[in-house]
Amino acid sequence: MTDTLKNALVTGAGVGMGAAISRRLAEEGMSVGVLDINADTAATVAQAINSTGGRAMPVVADVADRDQVAQAVATIRESLGPISVLVNNAGVENFTAFTEIDDVNWDRIMAVNLKGAYLVTQTVLPDMLKQGWGRIINISSFGAQIGAANMVHYSASKGGIIAMTRSLAQELGPSGITVNSIAPGFIDTPMARRAIAGNKLPPVDQMVRSYPIPRMGRPEEVAAACAYFASEDAGYVTAQLLGVNGGTAV
Repeated sequence: MTDTLKNALVTGAGVGMGAAISRRLAEEGMSVGVLDINADTAATVAQAINSTGGRAMPVVADVADRDQVAQAVATIRESLGPISVLVNNAGVENFTAFTEIDDVNWDRIMAVNLKGAYLVTQTVLPDMLKQGWGRIINISSFGAQIGAANMVHYSASKGGIIAMTRSLAQELGPSGITVNSIAPGFIDTPMARRAIAGNKLPPVDQMVRSYPIPRMGRPEEVAAACAYFASEDAGYVTAQLLGVNGGTAV
């Protein structure tokens, strides 16, 4: 697909890493479907891309709802064309002691973070299979690798993303589709800032003091990793997990 315009879909694209990923893929020459549950933030990101000469359209969906996902994907196909690059970034977090997690809390985390990736991937996959080319990039978390107190449900959902990535890579490789995962560390996003402000995490300086690169990561650095996995240069790279985490030991 070197000479063909690629159309990307990014979920959870209204803020933070999703917004940065959308902008970066647009800079790489892709048309971008900016999917978010919040219509206003999705529209803001798409408008910013369009205003700088890119091509993007906002779509609204709860990724845990198959019907909403199908409608959003159909809208993107109609306006931009078949989807060849997917970034499953949508996610929600929650800080609750394991003994206090209830079924509603557990199920919502799993529905958005893990089932959402399954639903969106399954919905866009026919486009990639028909083209014989595709890039699926799943955003996991450093917490899935080392664990996180009071985030058992979140870490479990992100661990599932890693396992799903590796299994999908084996299944889809013969069809010309690569599947990779990125595990961000402590990235400066609204989600991270909310957790810090709510005293759910230690102060920033304390968190990053032991990192080889002693600072928070930037959403644009995660976006750069996505751009590589989405590129022609990564055509022989699949089933991989890339940590964007400042060198923190796993």
